[in-house]
Amino acid sequence: MSDDLTFDYDLVVIGSGPGGHRAAIQAAKLGRRVAVIEKRASIGGVCLHTGTIPSKTLRQAALRLSGYHDQDFYGASHAYRQKITMKDLLFRVDQVIANEIDVAMHQLRRNDVAVFAATASFVDAHTLELAFADGGGTKRITAHFVVIAVGTVTTKDASVPFDGKTVFTSDDILTMDRLPASIAVIGAGVIGLEYACIFAALGVRVTLIDRHPQILPFVDREIMDLLVHHLRERRATIRLGESVAGIDRRTDAHGASSVHVRLASGKELSATCVLHSIGRTGATDGLHLERAGLAADDRGRLVVDPEFRTRVPHVFAVGDVVGFPALASTSMEQGRMAACHAFGHPHEVIPSLFPYGIYSVPGISMVGKTEEELTKANVPYESGRASYREIARGHILGDRTGLLKLLFHRESRKILGVHIVGAESYELIHIGQAVMAFGGTIDYFVNTVFNYPTFAEAYKTAAFDGVNRVGTEASPSMS
Repeated sequence: MSDDLTFDYDLVVIGSGPGGHRAAIQAAKLGRRVAVIEKRASIGGVCLHTGTIPSKTLRQAALRLSGYHDQDFYGASHAYRQKITMKDLLFRVDQVIANEIDVAMHQLRRNDVAVFAATASFVDAHTLELAFADGGGTKRITAHFVVIAVGTVTTKDASVPFDGKTVFTSDDILTMDRLPASIAVIGAGVIGLEYACIFAALGVRVTLIDRHPQILPFVDREIMDLLVHHLRERRATIRLGESVAGIDRRTDAHGASSVHVRLASGKELSATCVLHSIGRTGATDGLHLERAGLAADDRGRLVVDPEFRTRVPHVFAVGDVVGFPALASTSMEQGRMAACHAFGHPHEVIPSLFPYGIYSVPGISMVGKTEEELTKANVPYESGRASYREIARGHILGDRTGLLKLLFHRESRKILGVHIVGAESYELIHIGQAVMAFGGTIDYFVNTVFNYPTFAEAYKTAAFDGVNRVGTEASPSMS
């Protein structure tokens, strides 16, 4: 593009999270002049600093230090560290974050991507003003194409007394100075549920509150029921269909502080602290989108077409700021695709078949349709199940509560969905994803060979269970 030379950069990316990072690398690989603008002192966005990486590392640290998977063998009191502190948990988190930042920064540097630590706003559709922190002044740069990858911020209710000490958002929950005796988690979305499970695994008394009658209705009901049952076994109290009427901080006669939560139904509860997690809002405030001819919706999100273009053709948006599915994995592909579309580079479209992972305890992962979706669509399906208690690897690791479920078409026998709750679910799901992507049937799992003992064997056990339900002369079965 000859007119690219009239601009400082061929592509400027606002935000350095998964989507922005991948867009920048892809454009650089195509030989373009690329800059990334990140308002934080270091790159990575919410994903690296307060979201995906720290929360998932915290989960792993909690499971390890609490001896979670060994308690079936050695008793409920078993733990690798009897007195677990936030310092213990965050030690691992800090190391992982530092490593990921270093890896991401190295990738940008070796691809000659310019990185600006500044806050960006539009001057016009091709011009951005950068405001540097600590009196660093401002600078304007121009770009042929712009990718908005600013992510999201926690949605805050103005009536909630957030203080970052006893009443937290998901962005500051990791700043707590000590592990609480009890916690009320308001909002049973993915983030709220994950933190509720982590704290419950650590022995914290958890109350999970949500105004909806079901937790994560997009998850297969049988899978979610198993998770809820397990959470209750960890002494968690779950209150669904409940709205919060008020939250107050209180101090008793001995100077001990607590948080009092009043529900609209008249119920009341006290906890050491509260995590308020009712969703996220696009971080578009301050961008001055109107100067570029753009406007966000009431949740701060931007509308894009299948090429991730906004209504201004040379401005793209990717990642959580465009809404569903709001996953780090899909954000990366969106960023890559946006760069390809901008510069006319041939590419494959993002597949609609992608896995979900919910980092609860035990974890959930899924791909394809749920039983509820297939029933609603009048699809003649059958299911095959494998309990981890049937799998030697489940006993070896100490997870006897897991379940892998295959959903398949009764006539074509094609796999329609895979749903897993339990250890290694996030790794296992990709086997099912690959078979589904190539139109595989349940007979593939019946006839293939898996290493023994592994969790992957659950696919074979579930497949035998499934074919036994429909009956077959073509495939062997087990009684």
